[in-house]
Amino acid sequence: MTSLEHAEQPAGSVKLMEQYFAASSIRFIKKTFYIVEIELRKLRHDPTELFTRALQPVLWMLIFGEVFAQIRAIPTGTIGYLDFMAPGILAQSVLFVSIFYGIAIIWERDLGIVHKFLVSPTPRAALVLGKAISAGVRGLSQAIIIYILSFILGVNLNWSAEALGGILIFVFLGSALFSTFSLIIACIVKTRERFMGIGQILTMPLFFASNAIYPISIMPSWLKFLAHGNPLTYVVDALRGLMLAESTAVYGLTADFFILTAVTTLLVFIGSRLYPNVVV
Repeated sequence: MTSLEHAEQPAGSVKLMEQYFAASSIRFIKKTFYIVEIELRKLRHDPTELFTRALQPVLWMLIFGEVFAQIRAIPTGTIGYLDFMAPGILAQSVLFVSIFYGIAIIWERDLGIVHKFLVSPTPRAALVLGKAISAGVRGLSQAIIIYILSFILGVNLNWSAEALGGILIFVFLGSALFSTFSLIIACIVKTRERFMGIGQILTMPLFFASNAIYPISIMPSWLKFLAHGNPLTYVVDALRGLMLAESTAVYGLTADFFILTAVTTLLVFIGSRLYPNVVV
């Protein structure tokens, strides 16, 4: 074999590998969005869940927010308490919608749907990522509801296109993160009763151990430590930096984005490893 043939062989192998990875990536994306389509089809047939899940955050703003805005018990710097609270309640709404998403996995197992997914050639990561993306779309509806309510209550909102686009991105990220976390819990506990109990236990600590309704600066040291490790804190921080006319983000949007993306990626990886266990 000539030296020219030796040179052409590695070049041809590299090209074949590139084509293989490109084709694999396209298949992965197609299968992921196939799962998204299935999940959103369920939502189209029964959209009432979105409105019932939004009821609790709305009550927080109308009752808790209005009362604490009057008594001025929580220091929020140069902005009013309702302004400070609105992004936190949006993040809470995202959390509440997403954290119980995993119960659908248990229902699917009982109906035999999970078995059909697992025997299909669809990669486990595509199954988990597809469900995370569909949860992100569900979270966007909560953003619309909370944004409208904030406007009615006189919150000083930022209406720029960049801010609105950023809010959609972080709501999407937060929904994907907590829905994947919920899926992992469902894969571990395997029963609806245990899942509902653990979901109730986790929801309020995640909410209260964050900066959603009070600044981290007034927390005791042990709670500050928990808040800094709580993903909801970074969702709230990003939304507070984008949603309000006067930005009060502490960590910065870049840091918030990379932290949430890294945690979501890690959870998708863990979820893809645990997903088959839901049928065991």
